[in-house]
Amino acid sequence: MKKRVVITGVGLVTPLGLDTETTWENIKAGKSGLSEISNFDASESPVRVAAELRGFEESGLVDPKELKRFDGFVNYSVAASGLAIKDANLVEGTYDPYRVGVLVGSGIGGLQFMEPNISKVIRDHTFKVTPFFIPGAIINMASGNVSIKYGFKGPNFSIVSACASGAHSIGEATRMIQYGTADVMLAGGSESSVCAVGIAGFASLKALSRGYNDEPTRASRPFDKDRDGFVMGEGAGVLVLESYDHAKARGANIIAEIVGYAATSDAYHITAPDENGDGAIRCIKLALDDAGIEPTDIDYINAHGTSTKYNDSIETKAIKAVFGDHAYKLNISSTKSMVGHMLGAAGGVECAFSAFATRDNFVPPTINLDTPDPECDLNYTPNKGVEREVRYALSNSLGFGGTNSVLIVKKYEG
Repeated sequence: MKKRVVITGVGLVTPLGLDTETTWENIKAGKSGLSEISNFDASESPVRVAAELRGFEESGLVDPKELKRFDGFVNYSVAASGLAIKDANLVEGTYDPYRVGVLVGSGIGGLQFMEPNISKVIRDHTFKVTPFFIPGAIINMASGNVSIKYGFKGPNFSIVSACASGAHSIGEATRMIQYGTADVMLAGGSESSVCAVGIAGFASLKALSRGYNDEPTRASRPFDKDRDGFVMGEGAGVLVLESYDHAKARGANIIAEIVGYAATSDAYHITAPDENGDGAIRCIKLALDDAGIEPTDIDYINAHGTSTKYNDSIETKAIKAVFGDHAYKLNISSTKSMVGHMLGAAGGVECAFSAFATRDNFVPPTINLDTPDPECDLNYTPNKGVEREVRYALSNSLGFGGTNSVLIVKKYEG
């Protein structure tokens, strides 16, 4: 019999706040974390808007020495993990370190760290780069540094599945606990790709918004007729997951319960989703089966909702296919409208928002939804959040390569 898995701690560092509470309060209020790019000189770029993590280096969340030794995504992971551990009151003596693991993923990894070091080698024809170049940029350091810092000696690795990395990490960590591999897992995602190379790469794919360079806060507009691409975000979202028995034994505060998870592939295209929504449809159905619930049990969906033409319309199609008439009774929202698309961190952050929705009985809004796309005709909670009973929340994460992940969170009821 599978063990119950609960969330006992959440750590968020996002464009809306360098702590969990500030981020969630700003999400509830419908604030935007988007602005003109300041990480580099974007004056010549066709895309000049992003959702950056402002003030992180001065925050004290990470040792100043580590800031220079590791890429931002590693430091964000360490910071978010520290916040989650504190939130969970996970103190030495209340757990077996050999039964605590770390699974924090990233979609791209150390792009900001690679950019100057690679440029130096090519420009200066030198082999003299920082010895931290490789260990400071490789993706598994998002988990490795957390494990080293806190002495967690259970499973320690990272999942890379583009924009589904954070969600897959939480899902696979949940399974480890369910089947007895660990008692506690820190899981989620981290990303810091707002740099010249990152923006250039996605801009070349015509994936990023470029029509709102002079109105940054309006640039991310999921499900809106006038959307023209996603806005890149950065940050991290890490959850402390525990078996229910372990959490109760140490008197932990339980935020919500993870009850469903699934992963599928479109097997269709490297960047575009299956036009019929096949992969997403199957993934949602499998997650519902895993949770042992019916589609009508879901109250809220935190949509992948990237603000791109194809994702939003195809995700809508998938939701309709699974939920039928109930699709029109759901509250749905895309919090990417406020924090941008945090790539590999998105699933971790959005699972946290889904958990808080069940805890607080509050559905956050989709801001900038002024003129709904006729193909996106569901209740996307436009511009203002609403209070409603949320017993089950579902979070969609869909990524390049046709990868899909769905998580279902249940209100904690004892």
